[in-house]
Formats: sequence, C-alpha cells, structure tokens
Amino acid sequence: MVKHFVLNTGAKMPSVGLGTLLSDPAVVGDAVYAAVKAGYRHIDCARAYANEKEVGLALQKLFQEGVVKREDLFITSKLWNDHHAPEDVPESINKTLNDLQLDYLDLYLIHWPFRVKKGTSSKNPENFVPPDIQATWGAMENLYDAGKARAIGVSNFSSKKLGDLLAVARVPPAVNQVECHPGWQQTKLHSFCQSTGVHLSAYSPLGSPGSPWMSGNVLKEAAVISIAEKLGKTPAQVALRWNIQMGHSVLPKSVSEERIKQNLDVYDWSIPDDLLAKFSEIKQVRLLSGNFAVNPHSVYKTHEELWDGEI
Repeated sequence: MVKHFVLNTGAKMPSVGLGTLLSDPAVVGDAVYAAVKAGYRHIDCARAYANEKEVGLALQKLFQEGVVKREDLFITSKLWNDHHAPEDVPESINKTLNDLQLDYLDLYLIHWPFRVKKGTSSKNPENFVPPDIQATWGAMENLYDAGKARAIGVSNFSSKKLGDLLAVARVPPAVNQVECHPGWQQTKLHSFCQSTGVHLSAYSPLGSPGSPWMSGNVLKEAAVISIAEKLGKTPAQVALRWNIQMGHSVLPKSVSEERIKQNLDVYDWSIPDDLLAKFSEIKQVRLLSGNFAVNPHSVYKTHEELWDGEI
C-alpha cells in the first residue's frame, strides 16, 4: 500500500495527485475541493495552466473549513518557458505563490527544457532563445535554499538532459515529471531515474483521452481491459496502479467527482506479476511530442533532438 514516495530530499510525495491541466478555471476549484475531500493530498499546478488563482481559492476554502491544514498537502507548480532567466525565476514563483495564496511550494519544476523571451508566446519562432538550464537551475536552487520550494525538479527532460543537469547541479533534481502510461512506459528513463535517485512522476497516466493535442486512449488497450476485468477494476484504475507499481507517482486529471474518487482507489490491491507481464505487449507511442519546441529556429531542429532519441 504505497500512499507516498520518499524524494531525495526526504520529503514524502503522495503517490496520487490531481492534475489541473486543461481544467477550466470555472470548474477547477470544485475539482480541487472534491479531490481533497475525497482524500487527495497532492495537487499538480502550473503557471501555464492559467487557473492557479482558482486553485488558490479552493485551497483557502479547505483550510478555512478545517478539512486540511497546509502541511497536510503537497502542492506542485512549474516555471514556464518565458521565465527561464535567473532574475525572472523568483518573480515567477512569487506570482504562483500569490495566486495559490501559499507561503511555499512542496515542489517547483522547470516545465520544459525550452525557452522563449520574457512575456512572449512559445508559438512564434521569433521569440525562441537558447535555454541555459544550468543558469536557470542555479536560480531554482536559490528558491530551495530560501525554503520557497521545498523540493525542485524538472519536467519533460530526457535521460540525457536529466543526466547533463545532474552533472552540474549543486542540489540534484528531486523529480522528473513526464508523460508515462502503459502506452508510453518510459523504460529507459525509468531505469535512469531509479539509478540516480530522481523520482519519476507521471502526467497523463491515462493517456489523456480528453486532450486536444494527444490522440491516444490507453483505456481502450485490450491488455488493460482484460486485466481490469480479471481484477474487477476499471481500466483507469489498472493504468494508474501499473505506474504506482513501477514506482511512479501519478497525476490523473478529472473534474468529475465520481472519477476523482475512482482514481484514488489504487492502494489496497495490486496487479499480480503474471498480469503485469502483459503490459509489455502494448504498442509504445509518445502522445505529447512537444511540437511547439521543434522548429528550424529552435535549438531542437527535430523531435529526436528534443527527446534525445526517446521517441
């Protein structure tokens, strides 16, 4: 019964968190409120999701009603591509803390190994600037030293990019948050994270069937359906439990109260080894390819360069 994973900082990160990407600001507050009432203790946010203010209002309501205290929760947010300059990193976390109405984050991540000019869109190649991950990471380390972020990490980093950062980091990244589900199992990155003590956290653990830029539905995979039927669970619960048994935390996104509750029912049962072996039969396809970062004007001319061959 793995209700949390211990990070390399010693902090405990709950193994199931609520994802808030693409959650409409009008409904995200209700989803956060319902999730925490249902037992979630981990909420995954980001500046780029444009809904942190609404998440913050829900958190305040939960604190005021005595449902939870701040220290009971694990709150993650992320630094967006236009705030990579070291002097802009504190400004970004301060805006996030202000919107969330919090004094500190449990985890702060560099959202992508990609950079644009401050205040500009990632869609226009004229805005692209070569990233300087080492300099950005130095500013992240300062936030960790100051206690504003109790752990720091990265997101969407390949094994190579994570290794390059580990080679120069004073404070090693605690987490790499990446796409991971039975249809994209991240075998190489999984092994690398295990060997270096970096926790792999899985976004889109259900394959994001509702996302406009990811066309894949892990929940319709024959292996997942047959395992779910054998165990008397839903395909979503099986997909989440697979990640947890691999040692990864999961960040399923839902605004449906019923599904929010179902997604938490992954603790008091497990997938036996003979059924676990069936996951190797599933065809592997990366759903989120990071198209916006791949361009003749970008440091990444090809998807191969962005993901260092992990495609």
